[in-house]
Amino acid sequence: MARIFDVVEYPKEMRDEIVHRFPETGIADLRIGSQVIVRESQNVVFMRDGRALDVFGPGRHTITTANIPLLVDLVGKAFGNRTPFTAEVFYVSMREFADQKWGTPQPIIVRNPGVGLGVALLQGFGTYSFQVSDPQQFVTQIVGTQGYYRTSDIENRLRVMLLSKLQDILGTTTAKSNVLELIGLTNELSAGVRAQTQDDFKAIGLTLKSFYIGNLKPSSKSAEELRAMGMLDMQTYTQLQAADAMRDAAQNPSGGAGLTAGIGAGMGVGNVLSSALSNVNQPQGGQPAGAAAPAAEATMPDIMTPDEAAQFLKVSAEDVVAAIEEGDLQARKIGKAYRISKDALQAFLNG
Repeated sequence: MARIFDVVEYPKEMRDEIVHRFPETGIADLRIGSQVIVRESQNVVFMRDGRALDVFGPGRHTITTANIPLLVDLVGKAFGNRTPFTAEVFYVSMREFADQKWGTPQPIIVRNPGVGLGVALLQGFGTYSFQVSDPQQFVTQIVGTQGYYRTSDIENRLRVMLLSKLQDILGTTTAKSNVLELIGLTNELSAGVRAQTQDDFKAIGLTLKSFYIGNLKPSSKSAEELRAMGMLDMQTYTQLQAADAMRDAAQNPSGGAGLTAGIGAGMGVGNVLSSALSNVNQPQGGQPAGAAAPAAEATMPDIMTPDEAAQFLKVSAEDVVAAIEEGDLQARKIGKAYRISKDALQAFLNG
């Protein structure tokens, strides 16, 4: 004979559980007069045959046809109002689920007006929190008949909703502000995401309580990613080969951070390359009659010190020395000093 539950409760704290079904498998055998205990941070949803009977808030509730009117149609008046019946009892946590993590699995491409190539790739991360606002809607639309439903079961769906709105807001904002200005608007961006996502959360019985951008910055590999997207022309592609070599040299612990900051950030890559390398890839050989020699070519000495080479490249002398020590840039060491030929520097830049 099936056990009839006279008292139903779920005393656990439900730290990462949003919904717990009682019992986890099978059906709860109840009867008119059974008691249901609901804690302060819980609600209970009664379901039978996929139909919501009622929702109970915190307190001790005795099951009667008065507080669950739909039972009249389901169980009738037999057995002196002590009719046994089966139901699904879902305990729903009404607490705020805080410190949920979000991040950009792939960089978001945005406009970057007036800077470099005019585009940038942004990465960000932060936290958000949510709360169940409509227990019955959440159980019927999301949980179904599962024995339990945790935050991990819905985190991917919520992150996609949040990142979709963040991408839309970034696209609108960067139409007027470049990336440097955008990074100073994290509070405004966070508020925008909260406002635009509320309807999506409400549609599944949830409320977005908070959304915070912990960090928003250009991707450290923006140049490579833009190149892979086919957004760089052949000239820039050739220049970036030299930039890649210099960035790798700068990652050496003995090297400086000038190249990583200037090129790896991806924000000013167009400006850096156009100013430092615009004359390097000119065709070798004679100039057309009457044509002036490029300014950088006229002033570049045949033999240079690391300081002189650094001035031409618009980087630090430490970055040049790091490239030499890595073997990427050919130089001759005389005593304790390096000397670099113009041909070696051009070969290095041309990859």
